Amino acid sequence: MDSRSGIVDELTRDHQRIQDLFDRIRSVRPDTGERSALVEQVCAELVRHSVVEKAHLYPAVRRYLPDGDRWAERELAAHQELEELLVSLEAAEPGGEESGRLLLAVVARATEHIVGQEQLLFPRLQALCPAEALRDLGDKARATAASAPTRPRSTTPDSAPLVKLTAQVWGPWDRLRDLTTRRGRR
Repeated sequence: MDSRSGIVDELTRDHQRIQDLFDRIRSVRPDTGERSALVEQVCAELVRHSVVEKAHLYPAVRRYLPDGDRWAERELAAHQELEELLVSLEAAEPGGEESGRLLLAVVARATEHIVGQEQLLFPRLQALCPAEALRDLGDKARATAASAPTRPRSTTPDSAPLVKLTAQVWGPWDRLRDLTTRRGRR
């Protein structure tokens, strides 16, 4: 991996990890501990990914795309919907009917988000944002992802400064909780 890859490369790798987890989830029975652990892993990945996008991608979209505010607002609304689904999914009984319904909704929303970004948003950003700015954002994205929260919250902020501030508080707390509860590793 290029240590100076840009934010688009970083987020595309995240998308692939998330899609790989969705594939693994589909391949195991719903009523198993393995499936529960995979669902916990994908929830953590989606939360980290969301924090990175809110903190770094959407401010760049607003700055460099002529219709960036519209793009960012639409993406932030989709993030809010997905985060609410993740909160509900984590609260649902693993392997139950409600859990299955929520998981399908998460997969559908996340896949729609991924396809939209990779086919529409990322090419526009790469065309209009200077390459060095994309690389700098990639550095920031990697640093943010390393310490970002891993648990969904329905009241997460959308503004980049507040996202960064709350990530500094919730990230270490979530990681400690994940370690002590063995979340995602059963």
